[in-house]
Amino acid sequence: MELPASFHLLTEMSSLSSAFIKQADRKLSAHGISFAEFMVMHYLHRAPEYTMSRTELADAVSLSPSGITKKLNPMQKLHLVEKVVNARDARFSLVKLTATGVEIYNDALVTCIHCANSLMENVTGKQLNTVLDIFAKLK
Repeated sequence: MELPASFHLLTEMSSLSSAFIKQADRKLSAHGISFAEFMVMHYLHRAPEYTMSRTELADAVSLSPSGITKKLNPMQKLHLVEKVVNARDARFSLVKLTATGVEIYNDALVTCIHCANSLMENVTGKQLNTVLDIFAKLK
């Protein structure tokens, strides 16, 4: 059976993603975080007042509600994130990137950009923009 090109694309994207995450995990260990933790911090850093609901954050990083809790607990112990009480509804849990988290995120961002640039060193700007355009259509 001849496998379709779409299947090959899916497997190549998965392989490339795994390779990048492994490289980023190794480099980010110098900051005391993993790539998954970096992504949590990345979405919080982009949010207004560095704050998101747990549900929004879980969706952003493709984790279940229990998965985001497991990811956030050690991050709270390291003072990278903190729980924030929602003034309108105490049942609605918010997460905020702390000042320490912002500092570590900013340092780790430089590392991630270096990893991304290293991965793309043989790709032209035009090729990269084409891939990004294709990815936008796949969402």
